[in-house]
Amino acid sequence: MEPDGELLRDRLGLRGDVVRFEEGSLPVFAIGDDLVLKLWPPEHHDEVPTEVAVMEALHGRLPVPTPKLHDTGVLDEWAYVLMSRLHGEEPAVPDVEISVQLGEALKALHEVEPPAVLEPRDWAAFVAEQRAGCVEQQRKRKLDERWLEQIPEFLDSVDLPSGEVLLHTEVMSVHLLQQNGKLSGLFDFEPAMRGAFEYEFVGAGIFVTKGDKECWKAMVDAYGRVPEPRRVMAYTLLHVYSNVPWFMEGMPQADTLDELAERWFGQ
Repeated sequence: MEPDGELLRDRLGLRGDVVRFEEGSLPVFAIGDDLVLKLWPPEHHDEVPTEVAVMEALHGRLPVPTPKLHDTGVLDEWAYVLMSRLHGEEPAVPDVEISVQLGEALKALHEVEPPAVLEPRDWAAFVAEQRAGCVEQQRKRKLDERWLEQIPEFLDSVDLPSGEVLLHTEVMSVHLLQQNGKLSGLFDFEPAMRGAFEYEFVGAGIFVTKGDKECWKAMVDAYGRVPEPRRVMAYTLLHVYSNVPWFMEGMPQADTLDELAERWFGQ
């Protein structure tokens, strides 16, 4: 049963109208104009340390605002994080100026030391584990057999060196806010990881630049480093939340994974 936001507000000694955000898989409530209360059920308590650690590590460090931690704890078996509220609306994408600002934000994000709590400890082992289950995962997502047949050979042909940057991992328009043409928020850090920088560009390329060449170039130019398209495509297949049939919706089409790599993530 989902918790009562007003009851939690009162128990925490807070004031302000309570509004449940409709998006997202977890209960998240705005409390007045200044605070947000995010909740996790018992089976997801292990995600809270990541959210907290990354929030603390990033606050004030990026050109885009991120939430400030106010409090964390447990009420009625629901773990909670109380944070500052960001303001704005989800940006309309693809958009060149938003892409530039995102590239600058990702550059700053990847320069922040990853908090000690972040996984995986061994990037190569993580990649190997994802690779072992990749074809079956995409089969469950109903990916056509002609694509499934290409995956092993494609992954064999791509070198995936280790990396140790702080990754948001789900850089999507739904996790961004804008006001007056400027990014005014980046949030939702419980999926954060440590790893290779190219992994970050899966979400950014599919859900922000969306296959638009001008926007992709604007983003990576602002980032200051060009991700190799085939590596990003490999991580598209290996991503924790990979769903290639869904990713293909609204993206440029092709006949091979090599062609997709160039059309989605090439300049």
